Amino acid sequence: MDEIIARSNNYALLSRILLQELDVEILETLKNDPTILEFFPHWNDWEQRSTLSNEKLLEEYFNPDFTNLSILHLVPYETFYTRSDQMIETGGANPVTDIYSAYNFIVDYEVARVVSSDHIGIELEFMHHLCEAQKRALEEKDEEVVEELLRVQHQFLNNHLLQWAPMYLINMKYEARTPIYYDAAEMALEFILSDNEMLSTVVASS
Repeated sequence: MDEIIARSNNYALLSRILLQELDVEILETLKNDPTILEFFPHWNDWEQRSTLSNEKLLEEYFNPDFTNLSILHLVPYETFYTRSDQMIETGGANPVTDIYSAYNFIVDYEVARVVSSDHIGIELEFMHHLCEAQKRALEEKDEEVVEELLRVQHQFLNNHLLQWAPMYLINMKYEARTPIYYDAAEMALEFILSDNEMLSTVVASS
């Protein structure tokens, strides 16, 4: 159970950071959670983390960097990377639409403020959604559902996130101007690769 809780938390954290600008609440968590600081070594060592106010950090550092990484210079959408014309598919033909519907995952576009459901933050949130469903199935001792959800997670990583997210995250590390987004890109890349390795072993043995 500890493993699925950790996986779910990691997907939720990465989704939150990559989906929207930071706010004071999430910034306080990033400042003070010792587990998170272990995964964010450059942020942990950054002097301004403790010397500048949250408002100054957000307005002068993190929100401009998020805009740079998500809107101005990089494109965090699957179809931009997987379509030959590099167009973002915003309609029902988007490749993630059917699987989201099959597992009762609804994208709140008003809250997320994304143009399409294949944004990296949404895809990571869907993995969190699947992990939470797996956790409930474990609590209910429903082994059949647990096995199905593990297969779905493995398939989604291989058919979607791993097809393009590593390229985006490598570019994000290169373009990042702040330690939070550099560390987030590095953590996300390492985590989805290691999670897929784990899932590959589990699915192969089931």
